[in-house]
Amino acid sequence: MSRRLAALLCLAWAGSALAAAPAGVSDGAATGMPAEPPVLLLPVQGITASDLRDTFGDGRDGGQRGHEAIDILAPTGTPVLAVDDGRIVKLFLSQPGGITVYQFDPSGRFAYYYAHLERYADGLAEGQAVRRGSVLGYVGATGNARADVPHLHFAIFRLGPEKQWWKGEPVNPFPYLGGKPP
Repeated sequence: MSRRLAALLCLAWAGSALAAAPAGVSDGAATGMPAEPPVLLLPVQGITASDLRDTFGDGRDGGQRGHEAIDILAPTGTPVLAVDDGRIVKLFLSQPGGITVYQFDPSGRFAYYYAHLERYADGLAEGQAVRRGSVLGYVGATGNARADVPHLHFAIFRLGPEKQWWKGEPVNPFPYLGGKPP
């Protein structure tokens, strides 16, 4: 096969692969960035995928809003782990989330949000690189969480080009943590 024919076939294949992606969604091939999050480490030490419940989309505030995360129940003080390599972009105290951590994945395409922490891990700082499995903090019930139901509120957001940690498109974390529908 001639080099010219091989090059044309490669271009035709690449064009059809890009055309197959839904409008506005990259398959990652053109940018080298993932279109979907990878399979993630479970963020609460000692919890297995079979322990998870898919609470994404459940009604909150009397059905006024949907839940853009999953809640992972665990005793207060249970270590919360980084689900992926990346860096800490924001340590934040908020009324609804309490003590929170925002982590970007290595590509900067996804933000991982950990909320209702009891406290941060010693030495955790904004800008810090973290490895999958690093302790970020500890399960708690801060913010609007019920004091008698300690849990980790874990969310994933697909970021826009501005890379704003406080907003993005919610992605259901359940399947990326190995959750299986009942």
